[in-house]
Formats: sequence, C-alpha cells, structure tokens
Amino acid sequence: MSIEVKVPVLPESVSDATIATWHKKPGDTVRRDENLVDLETDKVVLEVPSPVDGVVKGILRNAGDTVGSQEVIAIVEAGAVAAAAPAGAPAPAKAAPTATSAKANELSPAGRRVAEEHGIDPARVAGSGRRGQVTKEDLVNALKAPAVPAPAATSAAPSLPAGARTEQRVPMTRMRARIAERMMQSKNSIAMLTSFNEVNMKSVMDLRKSLSEQFEKAHGVRLGIMSFFVKAAAEALKRHPVVNASLDGNDVVYHAFADVSIAVSTEKGLVTPVLRNAESMSFADIERAIVEYASKARSGGLSLEDLQGGTFTITNGGVFGSLLSTPIVNPPQSAILGMHAVKERAIVDNGQVIAAPMMYVALSYDHRIIDGKDAVTFLVDIKNQLENPAKMLLGL
Repeated sequence: MSIEVKVPVLPESVSDATIATWHKKPGDTVRRDENLVDLETDKVVLEVPSPVDGVVKGILRNAGDTVGSQEVIAIVEAGAVAAAAPAGAPAPAKAAPTATSAKANELSPAGRRVAEEHGIDPARVAGSGRRGQVTKEDLVNALKAPAVPAPAATSAAPSLPAGARTEQRVPMTRMRARIAERMMQSKNSIAMLTSFNEVNMKSVMDLRKSLSEQFEKAHGVRLGIMSFFVKAAAEALKRHPVVNASLDGNDVVYHAFADVSIAVSTEKGLVTPVLRNAESMSFADIERAIVEYASKARSGGLSLEDLQGGTFTITNGGVFGSLLSTPIVNPPQSAILGMHAVKERAIVDNGQVIAAPMMYVALSYDHRIIDGKDAVTFLVDIKNQLENPAKMLLGL
C-alpha cells in the first residue's frame, strides 16, 4: 500500500518551507517515525518522519525546493522490504566508523548541506562549536581559505600561498533572511530609543556563591544569572504594564502575563524561545527551561511552538564579552532588555571608592507607546531588584 508523506501543517506565520536534506533515497528501507527529510523554515528546521515501516518508493521534491503546507513530497510503500542483493554476490564489508563519518553525523542540517554541495570533508575542518563540533560557519570559512595541496608522505608540508585572493558566494539561509527582514522591519516601523543604567552585581554573585551547591543538589540544575534577570523583569512588568504591551494598529494591547523570550545564539543565527508565564515560574523552573531550550536550539530541535509569542525579550551579549550595546526590539513586542559582561570597576559606595562587579544594562523600547519616564523607571526597578535580591525573592 502506497502512503503519501506530506509537509506538516505549517502555522499561519510560516508560509512555506525549503527541503534541506533527504536522509533516504528511493529503494531504502525506512522504519516508522524514522526521519526522512529536514525542512528548513524561517524559524526552525523541521524533521519529517516516515508514517509507516516500508520502503521509499519515490521522492517527489528535491533538496532546495520550496514546498507548502500538506504538500506531498515522497511516497513510502508500507510493509515492503528493500530488494535483496543478487544470489551469490558477496555481502559488502561493513566499514568501521571513520573520523569523516563521525564528524558528518555531528553536523547540523545546514552544515551537511554546505559540506555535500561543496565536497568538504568535515574531518579536515577545525570545529569552533561546543566540544569541537564543526559548524556551518566553519565550513563556509574553509571554503574561503586558499586551497593547500596535501603533503607527500616523504616531504614537509608546503607553505601557504602568499597573496591569494578568493571569494565564495553562499546563499543566505531562510532563517538568516528572516532575521534580516525582521531587523529591517523593526528599524523602519518602530520609534526606537535606548536607555542605559548599571547594576552592582555583588549581591547576586554572593547569593549564587553561597547557595549554588545547595540549589544544584535540590533541583538538579545550576543557578545562573539569567534566572535573576527573568524574575526581576517579570516583577517589573507587573508594575510597568506598558513595557509589556504591544501596538496593534491604533490599539495598545496590554498583556496580563509575562511571556519572556530568551535570545539563544546558534550556528544559524539568533532564536528566541519563550518562557511562558515567567511571573509564575520559580528560579529552578527558569533555569531548567533555559538549559532545555539552549540544548534544543543548538541541536536543531526547537519547535515552532517554542518560538511563537513572547511579550518581552532578554538578550545577553555579555556571554560573548559585550560591554555595551543597543539591542533591537523584536516586533510586535515593545521592549527588549540587554545584559552585558560583568566587569570589576571602581565605584563610590558610602563615600568610599571600592571595586565592584558592575554590569551595564540597556532597555530598547518603542517610543510610540512607552514614554522615557516609563522606560527609565522600569530599568531602575530592574536595578533595585538585582542589587537587593531579597526583595525579588519576596516579590517586593
């Protein structure tokens, strides 16, 4: 019985998808729920599993094709088995895993596509990702590098050619194109302004140092800085609801909940999974959700539901060493909080000059509905909570 394999139902915010990588070819045996193909959308990479056990009878759309919701892209013959090798033919020897195959298996769908299209051996590329994983950017950079011939077995490696000037044109991924579109939409449609302040992080850092071991034993997750910012933001949004609002035509929509988007960097670009009802989450709930989202984001496992919605965003450029920045509002949200690197600086405290771990914080906001006073008092609220964590713990 022939079974159609269709593109999953895409939400209204996603008009179509691009076929990234086929993992099976016609004639291959496939198990039910085994991934057949990766589809790249504006936001995430979707895996399309086989609906039945059987054999791939036909592939109707090729890698790189644009497909729509519920479009048939393959046919699987249910219950069939792959054709056996001719009688008397020796069974092919099963090759031992190699560094090349191991590296290739660790690539993201976008990385595999670049490697396959340009014939790059991932084992010969130095990885800059976690645990040395080769990223798509590593492969693209390898394409840009001057080609170096492999050294002969009895001779020394040749020197790099001097003065080589090469270029490589690589199409933008759908996600990168969508990010570019959203950033231009924000720039062109929002009256954006940024306010700054600085936070003495000593109290937060002392609290983490004294309780981190107990926290991890009790909850199975480390106590990070981000959970303090999420809780502080959720509390401040209650007191300054206009910062948690959005503009819909001539109407201002006030949200009675804090769905906080957390910016997570991946090799394909920035994604913003959402912590829903952050105002009701504990520190442990927040830390567990952040760890789970970060893992899913870097493995390409985020779903569209993980990324949809959000009433306020927090981004942390400090993990990359940023000292100060002006984050861009993600419409239809009206504000975004930027965290930065913690640096020891000289400050005056009770008339004495002391060294303290300081962080600059930034709030970019839509000045069409948020006045400067609202933005500044919101940022001061964040500062006061972080410098007095007991208030945050008590909801003060």
